[in-house]
Amino acid sequence: MSALTGKRIGLLSSWASSRNGGVWTAVEAQARMLRGLGAEPVIAALDDGATATGEFETILAPVMGPGAVGFAPSLTRRLKYARLDLLHLHGIWHYPGRAALEWARSTGRPLVVSPHGMLDRWITGRGRMKKRVARAWWETSLWRAASCFHALTEAEAGDIGREAGRDGALVIANPAPPLSHERKTMSPPHLLYLGRIHPKKNVLTLVKAWKSLEEKSALPRGATLTIAGSGEAAYSADLAASCARNDSITLAGPVHGDAKAALLRNARALILPSLSEGLPMTILEAWAVGTPTVMSEACHLESGYARGAALDSGTDKAAIAEAIGRTLDVSEDAWLAMSRAAQALAGGDLSKRVIAGRWEAAYAVLLDGRPASP
Repeated sequence: MSALTGKRIGLLSSWASSRNGGVWTAVEAQARMLRGLGAEPVIAALDDGATATGEFETILAPVMGPGAVGFAPSLTRRLKYARLDLLHLHGIWHYPGRAALEWARSTGRPLVVSPHGMLDRWITGRGRMKKRVARAWWETSLWRAASCFHALTEAEAGDIGREAGRDGALVIANPAPPLSHERKTMSPPHLLYLGRIHPKKNVLTLVKAWKSLEEKSALPRGATLTIAGSGEAAYSADLAASCARNDSITLAGPVHGDAKAALLRNARALILPSLSEGLPMTILEAWAVGTPTVMSEACHLESGYARGAALDSGTDKAAIAEAIGRTLDVSEDAWLAMSRAAQALAGGDLSKRVIAGRWEAAYAVLLDGRPASP
């Protein structure tokens, strides 16, 4: 029997829907993992009217005022009534952090905080006034009160030490999805961007790089770039204008389920030239289906470079264009080797089995009243 059997573990984040991007994908995966370990996962979030799942017990609190603040005064009370043995906060800089702090103070039970890349220098340098208010109102106290900080990568553990003054964060990666069958042939020259449409994702620079290759007639016949996702309205409008009247670029909007799986499997590579990331779930999803990746160092998955599953995209137009050219010019044998390397990573240290074992041990220690070791 698992040490977590029967334990009620709350997973608190801003939104329980695709509005929360990769954080929500990680929360869903964490809930399924906990259920597999015999625990009782309880999802808690602000109510945006678009809850993505009904498979778990869910607490939703109505928001008063702008969603950017997420003020939900009933959230703390709802958390207290949920009879949680442990609360795990996913994401910071939003009102659920205040509710998590109040829950921890009133119950004395363990609180885990996962920033999900939100202490990265690129993030902390933006919206400084909002973050200053959040620090004063709850974040600084929350960071002190947390039983444990969780980092997705060693780089994020460094960010936590610098910004929160908490060394020794528990470093556990997100788990990859189950593997699909091994690829036998190389995919067509289709590149896929899949994620939020947001300045930190550097999508406009990706489009500029693609168009620069197109202008030089440096793309192979039939090459396409698909951009799937939704996000910041102004940035999305700029992206649409940049892609207008270009037949080789498709703006697919948000995709889920079978449509998302098909895009990942049909791509020569997933490309993610981000300026800031925690640990992007979309890369793990690509690796699980055997699709190599072209990604920036900000994705913090250095093992992809080391094991031959990924190429470095860089973040400026010239570097991204060069990486696209290399990807679309790769031989089938070389591509198949990258595909096998990607699945080896997804099925090894990043597998659900390995990651679940690490979380089971960490949660058990915290529930026993002891500090979780890094």
